[in-house]
Amino acid sequence: MAKQTRETRQKQLLQEELNSYTSFFTGKELFEKAHEKDKNIGLATVYRFLKDLRERGMLHAYTCNRRILYSQEKKSHCHFICERCKKVRHFYLDKIDFVRNGIEGDICHFQLDVHGICKECKKRTRS
Repeated sequence: MAKQTRETRQKQLLQEELNSYTSFFTGKELFEKAHEKDKNIGLATVYRFLKDLRERGMLHAYTCNRRILYSQEKKSHCHFICERCKKVRHFYLDKIDFVRNGIEGDICHFQLDVHGICKECKKRTRS
């Protein structure tokens, strides 16, 4: 049975603000935008709203720099992490066909962390 949610003025405002995002955003960013328009909206309300949307499959979440990023679209979120300097660089990858054979089901979105040595650190070791 589907979970019933009550449509409130605060949820309507949060949905309007959420619809203004075209890329990734954090819960805190959504809170700050909504709080400018309604000082009564609390941070806990925003995170409950986001959790509900995730549970209903209407929002996707990714981890980036120990923070949760949200997206309304099924976008991938990929990082290259240097083992030496620990810098994290984002890169875009729209397909991961090479893993399809190992998965029983359909891939809707993914997060990928690739570890290695960045070109700046490689240059320093050659010098």
